[in-house]
Amino acid sequence: MDFMKNSVVIEHLDNFDLKQTLECGQIFRYEEVAPHTYTVIAKNKRIKLTHKPESTSLIIHNIKLSEYEQIWKEYLDIETDYGNIIREISKNDSHMKKATDYGSGIRILRQDTWEMIITFIISQNKAIPHIQTCVNNLCQAFGEAIVDAEGETYYAFPTPEELSKATEEEIRECKVGFRAPYIMDACKKVMDDTVVIEALPGMSTEEAKNTLMQIKGVGEKVAHCVLLFGLNKTDTFPTDVWITRVVQEIYFNGDQISKKDIIKFADERYGEYAGYAQQYLFYYGRQTELDKRAKLSKMKKK
Repeated sequence: MDFMKNSVVIEHLDNFDLKQTLECGQIFRYEEVAPHTYTVIAKNKRIKLTHKPESTSLIIHNIKLSEYEQIWKEYLDIETDYGNIIREISKNDSHMKKATDYGSGIRILRQDTWEMIITFIISQNKAIPHIQTCVNNLCQAFGEAIVDAEGETYYAFPTPEELSKATEEEIRECKVGFRAPYIMDACKKVMDDTVVIEALPGMSTEEAKNTLMQIKGVGEKVAHCVLLFGLNKTDTFPTDVWITRVVQEIYFNGDQISKKDIIKFADERYGEYAGYAQQYLFYYGRQTELDKRAKLSKMKKK
């Protein structure tokens, strides 16, 4: 690691690819502003990051070394040994070996639990660009405006308190559609301590999942996303229609397998590393011909 003027450079960084990490479906408040350079809004801050393909160096612009140590080192999951994780989950698994070779730079970000609850409620049945629009609308409407060092304004993610003051109609104006009542219920459940966010990290994965599912509109898939991306409970395997198709195509010759059985399969096969496996499979499937093959296989079965 090195410190340039107003920037931190993390060197000798293996198994890290900024594009793969940001574009694998776990985060929605990012933007590519130049080749290999992205802005990310998180932790009520906006940072700019540069990472070139095949490079082992990451530049985080306009931050102090102390800020990196206190916030971004954990957020970017810098200290986790992804090489070891890849070796463990791809051992004796040629399919996972292909997926990890393809997406070897993915890191699971340590994101804010509350933000993950709301963004993954919004994410249901939406494409990523539309999710990003909805989340940005919500932040601009209800989040705190912050002016950065360059005089540009961005918006923090609204707190439960800020968001609870909004009416359903005002939330619908952010283009979230039928999810507006779910967002309101999330605010209510957090504000009345039905869901105590600070208590979730200390719970077992199953207990935390059941607690999250008390919120209307939070089913197993949304709960698992919150567990993985907002609580770093990596023994969970978020399973939606897409990842179901991917697993069916790769491991079951295209045969239809229930979501329950897929979760059981992932738990037995990957255990504490199931969340990492899910991200590698998701990214691999979405970025390769497997996407087309899975859809074709589904059409043949109709």
